[in-house]
Formats: sequence, C-alpha cells, structure tokens
Amino acid sequence: MNAPADFEFDEGTLRFTGELTLARIGDLSQRLAALSDAPQTVDLGKIERIDTVGAWLIHRIVRDHDAKVVGVDEDVAHLLEQLGQADKPLKIRPDATPPFIRVLREIGDGTIAAASSLYGLLGFFGATLIGLWGLITHPRRFRFNAIARQFEVVGVKALGIVGLMSFLIGIVIAQQGAVQLRQFGAEVFAINLIGRITLRELGVLMTAIMVAGRSGSAFAAQLGSMKLAEEIDAMRTIGVSPMEALILPRVISTIILMPLLGFYASVIAIIGGGIFCWIDLSIPPITFIQRLQEVVPLTDLWVGLLKGPVFGLIVAISGCYQGMQVEGNAEEVGLRTTASVVQAIFLVIVLDAVFAVFFSSIGWI
Repeated sequence: MNAPADFEFDEGTLRFTGELTLARIGDLSQRLAALSDAPQTVDLGKIERIDTVGAWLIHRIVRDHDAKVVGVDEDVAHLLEQLGQADKPLKIRPDATPPFIRVLREIGDGTIAAASSLYGLLGFFGATLIGLWGLITHPRRFRFNAIARQFEVVGVKALGIVGLMSFLIGIVIAQQGAVQLRQFGAEVFAINLIGRITLRELGVLMTAIMVAGRSGSAFAAQLGSMKLAEEIDAMRTIGVSPMEALILPRVISTIILMPLLGFYASVIAIIGGGIFCWIDLSIPPITFIQRLQEVVPLTDLWVGLLKGPVFGLIVAISGCYQGMQVEGNAEEVGLRTTASVVQAIFLVIVLDAVFAVFFSSIGWI
C-alpha cells in the first residue's frame, strides 16, 4: 500500500513524500501551517502520486512564499500551471455601470442587432429570388402539392378568424365614427369612413398583422424545429433543395393569398359596419350600398389589392428567414418565432406608411 502524504523540512527545502491526494493527505495542511520558517524550495521528486487537491496545496505554498518547485515531471508541471492560471479572484457582483452608459450600450446593441437582421433578411430575399428563377427555368421542379397545402394552411383555415376580426373592426369603426359625427348631425358620413378606410387601409393591414401572427410564426416554428432535428441538413444531403421544397411554397402561397384575404376582410368589415348603421343609425342596406358606390373610388380597391402581395412577401420572408436562423436549442425556436412576428409587423407598418405617401404623391387619395 502506498504511503500517506508526508514532508521533511531541511535548510529551506520542503521535501514531500507519499501520495499527495485527497484520500491520503490527512492533516498535512495543518502541519505545514505550523512551520516556523518559510520554504524557499519545494521538492516533489519523491512523491508517488498527486491529484488536484495536492497540486493546490503545492501551488498555495509557492504563491504565498515565492518558492521554487523542483523534481516534477511534465504532467505535474502542467497541472500546477493550470492551477496557477485558474487562481484568480472572482467577482460576486458585476461592476456598477452608470445608467446613462447602460442605456447607450443597450441602444447600440439593439441598433447593431436590427441592422444585422435587416442585412440577413435582404440576403435571404435575394436567395429566394434566385430559387424562384430556378423554378421558372425548370418548371418540372415546381411543387404544386406543397403550394396547395400552404393554400389551405394560410388561406382556407384563416377565413374564420380573419372574418371575425374584420366584422368586429367594421362595427367598431362605424360606432366610433357615428359617435363623433353625431355632434355635427352628419352620421351618414360614417359610411364614407367605413368604406374608404377598410378598402384602402385596415382591411389588408389587419389581415397582414393577423397572418404574421398566425402563419408567419408557424413558418418560423416549423422550419426552426426541422433545423434543430437536422432534417434540413438531411434534405441537402439527399439532393433536395430546402429553398424549393420548404420556403418557396410558403412564400408563393402567402403572396397569392394575401390580396384575396385582404379583399375578403374588407368586404366582411363593410358588412359589419353596414349592419351597425342599419340597427343604430336606421340606414337601410340599400341606401348603405348606394352611398358606398358614390363615395368610394375604385382606386381605394386597387390600393388595397396592390399592397396585399407586398405584405404577403414580407410576412413569409420574415417567418422563413427567422426559422432558418435557429441554432442550438429549443429555446431558440421560441425566440426566433417571436422575432419573426415582431419583424413582420414592423416592416408591414413601415411599408404601409411608404405606400400612403407614394399613392398620395400620384393622386390616388
């Protein structure tokens, strides 16, 4: 059986013997503390074995007394070196940062993250255009079944929630407009408000927000889960393009269906506003429809229909891009899904403002 750890102290030299391990070190530390003179040299030539506990004991002697270690092989020397590098004070609390500096740092980090995300989104949009051109030049690779499936998910299954939301929005617009216009005895102009604002703005805008929260988040979660399960890498391995199989069907279906859903939402909102005008303002449906034809120009319908494909492209690209960025763990799926919804809604509202300025400049008011 190997000997327990022990030492001899002679003329400034501390010689260790036995096993410098946790199980065999005993009261060695207390006996070393009782030494009257400080060692100048630590000799480890006769030790039989050493572990991290023993190495920490040697390192502490060397550190406290500025002693020199002799008689060690390469492994023991490496262990002592690693302990020396790890022997650093730890901060229990981080350094206090002035609030102004902290706010500036957060603003800077947010700006950099937003710019990086926008740059990546533009690159992903370019990759989508390249993939679409590949489908145009090779029509046999077009996946009709995948697009039909997305038609059902994005369009057909969204009719209920989009219709309910639009119906209630139409009622709210009519009610709030009637309350304000009643002060001037002009309740009939609530029809103007309902017709123009739903066809031109709220119909397609609220539909885009609903699709972003419903379908855009689903795109990000589905692609992110596939990325974590390495299914997308497996598709590339067997020669299937994820862009053609997963992303383009979602993008194409959303672009096609968004103007249709926007028009559907506008019609339902007008129906909701018409029912309210019939019940609360005593305006018959025939009068309501005739008034709509008189006050709502055809350009309002075209404005809403032209916005639809652009909003659909933004929602689909944002959802697919964030889904393809998932890495690491399942928490990343949730973070990227949230980011896709926020990004899509923000870009849709920004583009809606750009469209408003553009159409006003060309006279489509």
